[in-house]
Amino acid sequence: MKIGIDWGGTKIEAIAIDDNDGSELNRIRIDSPKDDYEQILNAVVNLISEISKEADKFTVGIGMPGSLHPDTGLVQVSNSKALENRPVRNDLEKQLGYEIKIANDADCLALSEAIDGAGKDYKSIFAVILGTGVGAGYVVNKELVEGPNKLTGEWGQNPIPGPMDDYERSTKRHCGRIGAIEVFISGPGLENDYEYRSGNQISSREIINLYRGKDDLATEVMDTYFERTARSFSSFVNILDPDVIVCGGGMSDVDEIYEEVPKRIIPYIASNFFLTPVVKAKHGSSSGVRGAAYLWQ
Repeated sequence: MKIGIDWGGTKIEAIAIDDNDGSELNRIRIDSPKDDYEQILNAVVNLISEISKEADKFTVGIGMPGSLHPDTGLVQVSNSKALENRPVRNDLEKQLGYEIKIANDADCLALSEAIDGAGKDYKSIFAVILGTGVGAGYVVNKELVEGPNKLTGEWGQNPIPGPMDDYERSTKRHCGRIGAIEVFISGPGLENDYEYRSGNQISSREIINLYRGKDDLATEVMDTYFERTARSFSSFVNILDPDVIVCGGGMSDVDEIYEEVPKRIIPYIASNFFLTPVVKAKHGSSSGVRGAAYLWQ
């Protein structure tokens, strides 16, 4: 049995997958404790113990925000302050008593979609998370590409391509970086832009509903969002030119993305055509947790 853990800021989900046919055997989801490292760690341990209690033989893979530093093993580039610079794997293995594997949550999305999802028929898959944060994973021939610094796919921290407007030049990521892709095309990024223009704070879902209802301001905000997403995607298309781009995370449910981004990306790439499919993750919100289980292959 393969066990996968999707370790997010608001929820922690566990899945048990049959090692032979990939079928789902069990799934448990809990709310994630807030800001307390020890409580979060204990919650993960208890969840693993609960879902594995009837299994004689199993493996555990964990997808989480950020990655593990290749030398120190400490969590780096996480959007969860409670995990940053913490020895997560060592602390978990001490409590569990066996080896686990940990990867970035976007890497897990990419692996899941490459193995039996929307990217299974392609050689190279760049899988993007558009959610509370923004990240990506890169898989070639169904093998995860991580790189010596464990940073492959961390494109959301790069500056947004193209001439920045005043808003883009003044907006910082939580780490202090100015103009990072993540702060513009994440769900909170969309909400912040709407608030900046209107003075009103509403949810991304409300903004999208207003846009679909032909509201002028929401249309302006979404038009900018689609353009920024196309600009952001151009940065990895120009470097990697993946065979397919798979989108996950809450913003991936905005179906207009799959029509608007291919139309808008051409001015920002080194070509006058764009043939790469941009598709929604087949397994949706389950991609991350399935990919975590597949870290053991």
